[in-house]
This record gives sequence, C-alpha cells and structure tokens, in this order.
Amino acid sequence: MPPRVKVSRLMAYILRHSPEEFGLKPDVEGFVPLDELIGALRTVYPGVTEELVREIVENDPKGRYEIRGDKIRARYGHSFEVSLNHEEDRESKILYHGTPRRNLKRIMREGLKPMRRQFVHLTTSREEALETGRRHGRDVALLIIDADCLKKRGLKVYKAGKNVRIVKRVPPECITLEV
Repeated sequence: MPPRVKVSRLMAYILRHSPEEFGLKPDVEGFVPLDELIGALRTVYPGVTEELVREIVENDPKGRYEIRGDKIRARYGHSFEVSLNHEEDRESKILYHGTPRRNLKRIMREGLKPMRRQFVHLTTSREEALETGRRHGRDVALLIIDADCLKKRGLKVYKAGKNVRIVKRVPPECITLEV
C-alpha cells in the first residue's frame, strides 16, 4: 500500500473515530487544527507534510475531507456526535447502498440503520455502492433507495461528499433489491 493511502486511512480513523487517542479535541463541527492533525499523523508516519495532507484532501475521490481556513475535518462517517451542517440533497431520486447478502433479511425487515455511526451512508453511484459492499464480502447485494420515499417520511438526505449522501435511517419500505 502506498504511503499516501496509509496516511489517508489514518486521517480517516483519527478524524472519524478517535481524535482523542491522538490528543486532538474536535470542535462541535468535527474540525481540528490542521497543524495538530499533521503532528498526530507524524507520530506514526514521521515524513507527513502539510502539502501531503492537502494533496490527499484535494484528490480524494469521495470528498471525505474538508479544510476550512487552518482547520480540517472528515465530512462524514463519524462514530462520535458531530454537527455537520451539510447541504440537503433535494435533486437525487435514486440512491444506492451495497451490502453483503448475508445482511439482506435483517435490512429488508428493519431498514438501514447507522450502526456505530451517526448516519447511514448512501451514494449516487451504483459502482461505488458495489465497491463499498465488497469491502465486507464478495457476495454483494445492491440496494436501490427511493429518495422521494425518504423525504415523504420526513428524512432529509444530505450531500456529504462528491457522491456520498447521508441520512439518519432508511425504512424498509424505501428499499428495493436490485435483481
């Protein structure tokens, strides 16, 4: 794995799940000082520079990170409470979620839940959904999510990344299994 990928994964871990483990204290929106994140990353990868971190942010295909001024945060995927204030997605009609088939019975009965995160992650890209599902096994099901169905139930869909959308939950009646 190239060092850039390793650094990006560590950034995601720190910013999404365990900033305190690295001595960081995020604000209510999940931002930490960029220089403090770089210092934390250097405890594992001593050669990390601000330029490398900025390159990771700018070139991340999913738009996982955001730099605002001298602060940085993950845009989604947090396992701790964060006020994200993302723009609502009012345009999408169909969203996707990839999951191992072994989860289907529960999902079709209970819907999609955020599990250990704040939100359920969906995508506007069929291919990205399948790719994400494959991280958890080879036998993947593609779920089609009716965004209008979510809105009719008072559930707002937010733009969290380039193709990533987040929602508090997805009721089973808004899910169709692609065959």
